[in-house]
Amino acid sequence: MRLLFMGPPGAGKGTQASTVAERYSIPAVSTGDIFRANVGQGTPLGIEAKRYMDAGEYVPDEVTNLMVRDRIAEPDAAGGFLLDGYPRTLAQVEELDSMIAATGHRLDAVVALIVDEEALVQRLLLRAQTEGRADDTEEVIRRRMELYAEQTAPLLEVYRDHGILIEVDGMGEVDEVTARIAAALEKVAQS
Repeated sequence: MRLLFMGPPGAGKGTQASTVAERYSIPAVSTGDIFRANVGQGTPLGIEAKRYMDAGEYVPDEVTNLMVRDRIAEPDAAGGFLLDGYPRTLAQVEELDSMIAATGHRLDAVVALIVDEEALVQRLLLRAQTEGRADDTEEVIRRRMELYAEQTAPLLEVYRDHGILIEVDGMGEVDEVTARIAAALEKVAQS
């Protein structure tokens, strides 16, 4: 299965992605994890990405596209994958479509977690404290929310037009959200 998880920062995409990926025996591919790994290793792409991340800006498409292309070309992703945090722009949608089409496949579904923005800000501030994430200041979090609304939320319409968008209520306990996602994906798997 080839899936995308979408939703604003803090919506629970990463938490849900690992559970769903395990269920379908596919890798969960998080651009945030890819970025942090490159930053932590001090790679040239990581150094470039860090400048944007620290300012709460999106990492440029050309850097992100290279990282994602390399990751989904790895052997563990041959049977499918779950992308979390990519694509974020219309240009990235086109790039991803091209990457997947080159393998003779297509996306099966796009799961959009629908959540309350103020609840997310509080959730991310708490995460910043508990995980020591210096990049999660309130100013940076609110800037990420603005960028999501401006650049990424419009992608939901693209995927709705493709007939593969599944909107799931992302509020509530983790297990409740997981059950909602599982029920929605079960319908996709049966069709």
